[in-house]
Formats: sequence, C-alpha cells, structure tokens
Amino acid sequence: MANERLRAAMAAGGWTYNAFAGKVEVDPKSVERWVNLGRTPRRATAMLAAETLGEDVHALWPSLRQARPARAVSPELVALYDQRADIPVSTFVDMLTQAREQIDVLVYAAVFLHEAYPRLNELLKERVAEGCAVRIAVGDADSPNVQQRGDEEKFGHGIQSRCRLALMHYRPLIGVPGIEVRTHPTTLYNSIYRADDQALVNAHVWGVNAYSAPVWHLRRNGEGGMFDTYANSFGAVWATATPVREK
Repeated sequence: MANERLRAAMAAGGWTYNAFAGKVEVDPKSVERWVNLGRTPRRATAMLAAETLGEDVHALWPSLRQARPARAVSPELVALYDQRADIPVSTFVDMLTQAREQIDVLVYAAVFLHEAYPRLNELLKERVAEGCAVRIAVGDADSPNVQQRGDEEKFGHGIQSRCRLALMHYRPLIGVPGIEVRTHPTTLYNSIYRADDQALVNAHVWGVNAYSAPVWHLRRNGEGGMFDTYANSFGAVWATATPVREK
C-alpha cells in the first residue's frame, strides 16, 4: 500500500526522490519504496525525514508508534534492593575502597556512613593518596529544597540538622589535596554513591525517608547507559554547588 501522506508531503515541498534521498542520506530506491510500497525506514532515518518535511513522524509512519521491546534486565544492573536499610554499610565501604580514579557522593546528609563507619574520612584520604579524586556534595541546610524535603518527610528541621552534621563530618577533609567538598541547593531526586565504574543509586520517594527507599547497584557497561545518566546528573549538580572553604 502506497504512503500517500508521504507522497503529498514530498510534493508540497517540491522534493524529488533523488533530492530527498540525498538529504536523508539513503538510496533513492529506498525513498521510492517508502512512497510506493509503504515501507517504513529505520527510526533515526524516519525522524530525519519527518523533520526535513516538517511533518510528524508518526503521521508519516504510524507503525513507529509501537513501543520498543523492553529488556527484562539492564546489563548495567548488578543488584536491586527494596530499601537502603537492607544494604550493609560494608557494601558502600567495599565499593569505595576499590576505587582507583573517582569517588563521587551526592546526598543531602547520609550521616549513616560516618555513624556506621567512623574511618570514612581516613578511607577517603587513603584513596586520594593512591591517586583517586574525591568529590562530596551535601545539602545546603538553608536551601528551600532541603526545607521542603523535611516537610514532605514529616522530618521537620531534622533534615536541615543532618545536613549540618554531615558537613561537620566532612569538614576535616577540607583542604586535603584531591578532595573537594561542596554544598548544593538542588531538589535531590536520587542520592548517588559512585566509585569508578560502579554506583549505588538511592531513589527518593515522596514522603519516604531515604533509608526506606529503593537502591540500585549499577556497573557501567559502555557509553550512554544508566550509569552515565546518573554520572552526568552528578556533574550537573556539582556545577551548581558551592565549595566549602577552610575556616
């Protein structure tokens, strides 16, 4: 069955098969098959063709509305935990201990790390001594987003107090070469604990404390995957954060 919508759009724009094929980087015979036989191009090519014609891609090729099949399990997903409280602190510590190049921590407070593992600062110093770069971003206690989070979790000023406590825990690291601590004012959608190509991502759920929310353990598997999504998210927040200076 011919694709009359495509034929009309090309005619309206004065496109020949050859000219349009050159624009979307395919063979003219492919364009001819799209029009006369109703063939559907690959999604990326269809998107370019629709953009060139100023048309909606799904209007030209309705079959592209069909959802892509989902993977049962992402190749980057190592483990999924129902809640953070299910994870032994040793899991966090072991992951950080294995880091050789980069450690990134994005939280509002996460004081559980220092409380359960008092050697955390020493561990981070050991990592930078071995050439690892460490970036820590904790919540700005005066940020409206932090205050709102406390209200939503019915934790009141507790979350603000914990942000200040977290900063107190990390303050001895201020000025240590290779370690940078910043405060951020952002809405925290996920807490991120990254060590090289591994990350523990604590999802946040409205009205639920972080320790009761799910965590997924990711291991990077090529570019553009879930790991990179969260790594890029950390970078975006880091760019908005304020360095903590020595007193």
